[in-house]
Amino acid sequence: MSDSEFVLREDNSVYETEEPVLYSVADGIATVTMNRPGFNNAQNSQMTYALDAALRQAVNDDAVKVIVLRGAGKHFSAGHDIGTPGRDINKEFERAHLWWDHTNKPGGEQLYAREQEVYLGMCRRWRELPKPTIAMVQGACIAGGLMLAWVCDLIVASDDAFFQDPVVRMGIPGVEYFAHPYEMDPRIAKEFLFTGDRMPAARAYEVGMVNRVVSREELEATTYALAEKVAKQPRMGLALTKQAINHVEDLAGKRTAMDAVFAWHHFAHAHNELLSGDKLGGFDAKGMAQANKQAAGDGKPA
Repeated sequence: MSDSEFVLREDNSVYETEEPVLYSVADGIATVTMNRPGFNNAQNSQMTYALDAALRQAVNDDAVKVIVLRGAGKHFSAGHDIGTPGRDINKEFERAHLWWDHTNKPGGEQLYAREQEVYLGMCRRWRELPKPTIAMVQGACIAGGLMLAWVCDLIVASDDAFFQDPVVRMGIPGVEYFAHPYEMDPRIAKEFLFTGDRMPAARAYEVGMVNRVVSREELEATTYALAEKVAKQPRMGLALTKQAINHVEDLAGKRTAMDAVFAWHHFAHAHNELLSGDKLGGFDAKGMAQANKQAAGDGKPA
């Protein structure tokens, strides 16, 4: 069978909201809020494309100096959607990059093309926004949630927040936007991934991942006070400073390392499918949650 003979995969997703992302602007600060609190802000494509549209809107608005990214409800983000009714992996969207439609592609091409678009490509796009971004993190920031926090320039976390990338359990070497050894010392990154343990906000601050840790009650006020302070700087000065520091990271290999790990990530998907018939090694959202609870009872946080 040739590539052209594959048919469009069926999309059975059912959305619980038509507004997976909320957007507002006040005092030069745009607030972008992930709005799937019933599913702990799990990221389906509907949300991902809505995030892209909201961030584009903020960049295009000359009144906006700083962007705050936050999550509605108890948690910042539980990561990629691998199990809600709104999981729309087979749905076609108006794409933001020049990769082709993934929904009618054979074998590993389907997932590789999709993740180049909605995970690696989108995250790189957001990291390079010319305006400063601040992640306001409470509760869980797991796997794909890390990607959303890590693309932001600053992270303010509540003292009950935790960070975790447990996907090695699936045989996968970390999430697609593989910034781990740039967000923390490589030896700490290895422990973080090898164990899959939760890293408390206080520890994330110690390793340099987080700028500030405050109580849940102080989180919003602290985040917006920081945003207001940054917003007083000239727009071009902020853009050039951000570009300069991102460039230094890339000179240290961040972008090329990420390309390599993305390839290994997709080898892991293909290996899983050969062994088990499932790209995620047999894990769904419920299985991962159960495994996380069991692991949390067995060991100490990273």
